[in-house]
Amino acid sequence: MDTQLQSEIIAALEVIDPDTFDAAAEAERRIELLARYLRDTGAKGLVLGISGGVDSTVAGRLCQLACERVREAGGEATFVAVRLPYRVQKDEHDAVAAIEFIDADLVETIDIGPATDALWDQVLASRTPVTDDKDDYHKGNVKARMRMVSQYAIAGARGMLVVGTDQAAEAVVGFYTKYGDGAADITPLFGLTKRRVRDIGRHLGTPEELVNKVPTADLESDKPLLADEEALGVRYEAVDDYLEGREVSAEDEATIVGWYRRTGHKRALPVTPDGYLGRP
Repeated sequence: MDTQLQSEIIAALEVIDPDTFDAAAEAERRIELLARYLRDTGAKGLVLGISGGVDSTVAGRLCQLACERVREAGGEATFVAVRLPYRVQKDEHDAVAAIEFIDADLVETIDIGPATDALWDQVLASRTPVTDDKDDYHKGNVKARMRMVSQYAIAGARGMLVVGTDQAAEAVVGFYTKYGDGAADITPLFGLTKRRVRDIGRHLGTPEELVNKVPTADLESDKPLLADEEALGVRYEAVDDYLEGREVSAEDEATIVGWYRRTGHKRALPVTPDGYLGRP
């Protein structure tokens, strides 16, 4: 293994040291990040899209607790959890369970289907050739960006900040849509591997079925609920091991590093815990 490159990637992505990780302490640090940033910026609250996956569920609960902390100190802060289905969400029951657990101040639902379809129809009408074998993939990115457009519209109207769910395991392989779910004002999960997000989720009391849910972006209509690991060609367990300084197979290393190099253009980072609060 190229351990020097591995160390450089770990440092660049601010990965938490697995030997010192403490779920309670990290949850507290990230709640304080959100609360302090709200106070410092004067923003009136936080907005986050909730899919039913572990990342948005955990981030959503952190947001709610941060807004409650600001209010307890005499400030003004509201958390808006946003449901953003494309027509009908395939795993609707998970999104409902996540919303119930997060217990957000406000819940909004915006169906991105009509706007996405209208825009995509215009794209198809304006180009030659009319279709190619990646149409559904490209439309999936439009869905992701339409979701972020919706969140920023809500945040702008209310004077709030948009929260992102990017964490280290997705960051290293670039598994997010540029200017879609990769766009945000603040990313409280940054530096955490997938297993550490789950650990914080358990600490917060997240239902186990959401903690252990198979991660899926669910952007392509012809591949509903396609697992992230199938799309990436590597398991998150191997990605997490790599980011925590452990040895992985040559095949997994090549896949992870290949994705890292190809997706470097995506990693222009918003506010992160280490960048704003400093490493404890």
